[in-house]
Amino acid sequence: MGTGGFGSVYKGVLSDSTTIAVKRLDGTRQGEKQFRAEVSSIGLIQHVNLVKLIGFCSQGDNRLLVYEHMLNGSLDGHLFKSSESVLNWDIRYKIVLGIARGLSYLHQSCRDCIIHCDVKPENILLDASFFPKVADFGMAAFVGRNFSRVLTTFRGTVGYLAPEWLSGVAITPKVDVYSFGMVLFEIISGKRNLPEACTSNGDPVEYYPVQVINKLCEGDMQSLVDPQLLHGDFDLEQVERVCKVALWCIQDNESDRPAMGEVVRVLEGLQEINMLPMPKLLAAITGRPNGTSV
Repeated sequence: MGTGGFGSVYKGVLSDSTTIAVKRLDGTRQGEKQFRAEVSSIGLIQHVNLVKLIGFCSQGDNRLLVYEHMLNGSLDGHLFKSSESVLNWDIRYKIVLGIARGLSYLHQSCRDCIIHCDVKPENILLDASFFPKVADFGMAAFVGRNFSRVLTTFRGTVGYLAPEWLSGVAITPKVDVYSFGMVLFEIISGKRNLPEACTSNGDPVEYYPVQVINKLCEGDMQSLVDPQLLHGDFDLEQVERVCKVALWCIQDNESDRPAMGEVVRVLEGLQEINMLPMPKLLAAITGRPNGTSV
């Protein structure tokens, strides 16, 4: 089927005809650490928006993880690969809400808070109905309920890393919140958040999070949406809501970011978002003064 963190993934069938995905981890120390992290996290919990671990094998040098098979693969294929089907807006919004609910469960409803540490489209799997499930817990970290931070040797993926990762401090669940915000930009646009992105004729493209700030200030939501959806197939109010949530999630200071439970309430329309301070990095890129609100 492909490759995952520290190993390869294969499709299989159990004796009862259940289709499964089997991840075979390599024999390195990192592979062993990922195996233990996956079994001790997703192996102990269940939630509709978290991929289900059916079983595992630890015999000799073999480290195998057996998961439910997700027919529509990972989210990145549908957002960034032209060979895959285009996700309509309703499905995208359900995916956004599903990811938020899954992360909220990890952070706030488990016995120990679980920080995923690598939230990105590649780690969001879609079932036959495009129902989203957070996957790949090989970097997960646990925070006891009597603590607020945890030190970890794992670090997520460039482009989704919260600023505090770079300082080497103990992390909080807010690193997942930041990564989730960056994923939201990609779900809206259907493109990677690459500062150096270019058009087909080689002209540079404005960094998408910066585009969001500018268009929010101008009240032009429609131009932010994936061009493949520009046939009225989206809800402008929901687009604006997701953009504001994304900007709230990527605040420089972790204390300014929401908890995932708050994110869920906003996405469900049960809570409003106040004016947000512009993240310092984006303020520098746009040339707007620090303290500017969006």
